[in-house]
Amino acid sequence: MSGVRIERLGPRETSLVAGRIAEAFMALDAPRWLVPDAGRRQSVLAGNFAILVDHAMRYGLVHATADRAGVAVWFPSVGDPAPPPADYDARLAAACGEWTDRFAHLDKLFEAHHPHPDHHHLAFLAVAPDRQGQGLGSALLRHHHAVLDAEGVPGYLEAASETGRDLYARHGYQVAEPFHLPDGTPFWPMWREPARAATAGGEPA
Repeated sequence: MSGVRIERLGPRETSLVAGRIAEAFMALDAPRWLVPDAGRRQSVLAGNFAILVDHAMRYGLVHATADRAGVAVWFPSVGDPAPPPADYDARLAAACGEWTDRFAHLDKLFEAHHPHPDHHHLAFLAVAPDRQGQGLGSALLRHHHAVLDAEGVPGYLEAASETGRDLYARHGYQVAEPFHLPDGTPFWPMWREPARAATAGGEPA
């Protein structure tokens, strides 16, 4: 899909972005382990994601398609690291309730596998279920990859499904061995080196 307008969002749209991510992630396997109660799963996910989206509004980059059907949340990890979310433990417990330990376990897994070289971390890429397959996710990726390529910065993410893994691979991400939740659900760490800049003559550098 060409001609998709991408906008950077501000704090007033934190709840919208968190809700969009939760809605899109309901189809994944990991949320079933994180929140076994199907009736409460989406609201708990939205509460958890709101903590991270709020943090990204302050220390990262939150992009969306103009119609807000697709969203992407990036955290730059270049130079001095950003501080952790304020009052994170208390906010996590308030959002996740009896399943707080499961979300904390996932946090530790992500931390253990997170690379240390400078990069931008794609924490979330989500598209409304009725708009998936229309190129919105790819448009969001291309938008930020253009910045990463211009600045010579790699990208990193954890793919939560085979479909996502294959999408990211088409955008230049290399997949590493997966790590797993206690129920066996995999996450694939993926790393993208910046594309080589073109020379003035138009040939690859």
